[in-house]
Amino acid sequence: MLSGLLIVLLPLFLGYLVRVRSTQLQNLINRAVNSSVYLILLFMGISLAGLENLSSQLSRLGGNALLLFSITTLFNLAALWWLSRRLTLKAGNSPVVKDAPTSKLAAMQGSLLLVAVVAGGVIAGLLLGPHLGERLFNSADLLAEWVLYLLLALIGCQLRNSGMPLRQILLNRMGLSIAVTLAISSLLAGLAAAPLLSLSWNEGLAMASGFGWYSLSAILIGDQLGPLMGGVAFFNDLTRELLAFILIPLVIHRHTALAIGYGGATSMDFTLPVIQQHGGVACVPIAVVSGFILSLLSPPLILFFLSLSG
Repeated sequence: MLSGLLIVLLPLFLGYLVRVRSTQLQNLINRAVNSSVYLILLFMGISLAGLENLSSQLSRLGGNALLLFSITTLFNLAALWWLSRRLTLKAGNSPVVKDAPTSKLAAMQGSLLLVAVVAGGVIAGLLLGPHLGERLFNSADLLAEWVLYLLLALIGCQLRNSGMPLRQILLNRMGLSIAVTLAISSLLAGLAAAPLLSLSWNEGLAMASGFGWYSLSAILIGDQLGPLMGGVAFFNDLTRELLAFILIPLVIHRHTALAIGYGGATSMDFTLPVIQQHGGVACVPIAVVSGFILSLLSPPLILFFLSLSG
């Protein structure tokens, strides 16, 4: 039952064993991770093009993603609001942050580019499908699987060389509280959404375990449950990030823990500049710790829950 879990987790653990001291090599790894994500999402788009009754399937994808996102957001916001009232955490004055996004659209550009890559894959699949047929879609699935293994190894290496010792993470009580609250509320949302999405309880938990890490959740879910559910996971987690960009400036001074936590795993990277810009430098270590913990939890949780089906 756990063989699939071990096969996919092995590259992650092997990558975590590799210590990289060269800044140039770390930058190369970061670029390779980004390239791998784009490549896999392109293959996911091609696989989506191979679905029968594509238009109705895409409509189903959008409906399911919206349903899962709505339930997850409701649970997350309620739990983080409750936590915000109990943590003595207040954002500071907003400093001028170097290289921070100058507008919400600028902050969202990376997310929107990923949507464009998936759409490009669907278009490529539709154009090439009549000529290459089933062979194209099977090759896309196989290539995505091998690139996934490479990506997991690179992600493991990134986590090891992030400069964040586990002792420092576990001692940051606020970051840990935010991460645990976000994780538990997301899993409860997954259980609530599962019957509405015609999923088993463990599949619902897996769908909710991306915690905003849309590139990884789409890849892992798509590999096990097919490109349609992979697309649902992708758009569910991507929409979380897009809403976080809008939500953070509005609530960070009144409900700081909510603003930091809602972005999930992205609070350590993509939404971090927005958190720093509007909440001050005091919010940065809390956001990084929260995002880091959720990034560590997401892959094993997704794979564990999916393995229960086998």
